[in-house]
Amino acid sequence: MRQLNRLNQYQRLWQASLGNPQLTSVAGIALRCICSERHARTLLNQWQRLGWLDWKAQPGRGKRGELTFIHSPEQLRTALLQQQLDRGLSHQALELVQIAPEQLNQLLKPFMGGQWLDDRPTLRIPYYRQLDPLNPLDMPGRAEQHLAGQIFSGLTRFQDDRVVPDLAHHWQCSKDGLSWFFFLRPQLFWHSGERVSSQQLMQRLQQIVASPLGARLLASVKSLSLPQTMCLRIDLHRPDHWLIWRLATVPCLLTHPEESSLGTGPWRLSHWSPELVRIENHERYHGPQPLMQMVEYWITPQLFDKTQGTSCRHPVQIAIGELHELSLLRPVSRRISLGFCYLALKKNAALSPAQAQKILTLIRSKNVVAGLPLEEGLITPSQEMLPGWPVPEVNDSEPIGLPATLSLHYHLPVELHAMAEKLKDVLAEEGCTLTLHFHPGKNWQGYTGLETADIIMGDRLIGEAPEFTLESWLRLDPLWPTLLGEGAYRSLLGGLDDIQCSRLQDERQRGLQQTFHQLMAMSVITPLFNYRYQVSAPPDVEGIALNAWGWFDFSRAWIPPPVAIS
Repeated sequence: MRQLNRLNQYQRLWQASLGNPQLTSVAGIALRCICSERHARTLLNQWQRLGWLDWKAQPGRGKRGELTFIHSPEQLRTALLQQQLDRGLSHQALELVQIAPEQLNQLLKPFMGGQWLDDRPTLRIPYYRQLDPLNPLDMPGRAEQHLAGQIFSGLTRFQDDRVVPDLAHHWQCSKDGLSWFFFLRPQLFWHSGERVSSQQLMQRLQQIVASPLGARLLASVKSLSLPQTMCLRIDLHRPDHWLIWRLATVPCLLTHPEESSLGTGPWRLSHWSPELVRIENHERYHGPQPLMQMVEYWITPQLFDKTQGTSCRHPVQIAIGELHELSLLRPVSRRISLGFCYLALKKNAALSPAQAQKILTLIRSKNVVAGLPLEEGLITPSQEMLPGWPVPEVNDSEPIGLPATLSLHYHLPVELHAMAEKLKDVLAEEGCTLTLHFHPGKNWQGYTGLETADIIMGDRLIGEAPEFTLESWLRLDPLWPTLLGEGAYRSLLGGLDDIQCSRLQDERQRGLQQTFHQLMAMSVITPLFNYRYQVSAPPDVEGIALNAWGWFDFSRAWIPPPVAIS
């Protein structure tokens, strides 16, 4: 990038005198700028024309001229950064920011949050890590799942824990519950501007059903067909009244069958790189248009040193702008996550049911979760699996010893590191040596170590429709067949098949509650803690309300237009 090279050369020249006027020769300038004398003269002419410095040369080869700096490199870098941002060239702007983290923190501060760029309302969000590719069938991250829901659409979608039509205008179900008809909206467009065809949607849904994940999520699907124009028919092996819920989940978001980055949602992906992700509103979206026109994720890990008081305390506490000035940035939405970190105990030769109950008793009696050395206000100990699904009391009337050794396997989030170490200390007091095995993933997909685990800890994300989400968890997570054993897991799936046959949602939810109550009562699974979600924003960003993912609907956010100066 020519501008960056020119600025770096200017900075080397500036550093020789720390910006003070100096007497120097063209040869000396060339030496500091690491270029030829001829190119040094060209640079001096350019910088003088741009108003960066003033150069008064003296006649004669090797004579020293007077060099006066007008702007510091930091001022010029900020001005160039602003120019790139105003032109919408955020990736090029980030290339300019090759400075120390503490300087970067100050430099980017004015550009975060809500901005009007060329009359286009834009929201910039600093983020602490690179985003994984958006593949709905393999996307464990909470941020990625939320972003996918903004870019892609399904036949149905969740709205305030209800299922409503999306690409489908409405649906019908046969009396026997075995045939579903989804009547598609007449005018649908991919982000490329291409018109959506019924054949494309059926083709993509067939790809999902044929995938390993889709085969389990949509296990009841027998066949797909197009009985008439703009009507998609789904026939089932057995009734499944969770079907419209399943079709609204992230794995069932419908990408273009031949170009997976194209969707039909309110936002289209316009730039993807390790440093910047940009989405822009889809002008031919079939629903209400977003109020913002552009949202950008600025991937700046160097900003997120927690000792600096930076723009992201924790992944569940999102800041749109800087936390450095708390007087401007205010929490605009909070909620306790429905998702939770859990502890699972495998019933095997090493761990009896009574010993499993004793471990849970130790965790509760010693207030292990409440005493974890974590940031204040980040988590809250779990008393329920879901609201209204209390954790059963543990029967610990009979004293019993623990095995001499046990194995604990756990994955992200990082808070489970602290939980694992604390549990290791607690069991050591009981004469039990706990061996820790950390899996640096967000779920158990592809992990081969579960077979040797006695205790398992992980994280269960819950978005919309929490009861249904837990039903899918039992079907999809490799945790469960390992935890229960083949026979017991087959019996569990049979119970889920019976539950899904009920037309009444209340009955299905009661059946799931009983299933999880039994698993908790057997000490198979117990929730440990929930997170405290929070979004903070500057005063000029409106319309932000936390959703179940701990994010917010980009289509509802807005910023007031700039006030004209009279």
